[in-house]
Amino acid sequence: MMYWNQHDMSGWNWFAMSIGSVLMWSVLLTVAVLLIRRLGHTPQQPHPHGSPPPEQVLADRFARGEIDEEEYRNRLAVLRTDGSRPTEH
Repeated sequence: MMYWNQHDMSGWNWFAMSIGSVLMWSVLLTVAVLLIRRLGHTPQQPHPHGSPPPEQVLADRFARGEIDEEEYRNRLAVLRTDGSRPTEH
């Protein structure tokens, strides 16, 4: 049989128990929120065959100076349409 040293709780014991309860609930709620976020997050689907999307390839070529701005804009317009050449005005 267990015997407690004190049968009555002093003010400090109540304070320690209150802080412990708040900390416990904070940890449990934080874990619950993180778990819900993690399970609810849908990972982005990689591009087929692991290659970057065409717009990114085009942007990389423009950044390296392989194509000029006019060619970049024209090719980007083609990629964003149905694949036909944009009409010139």
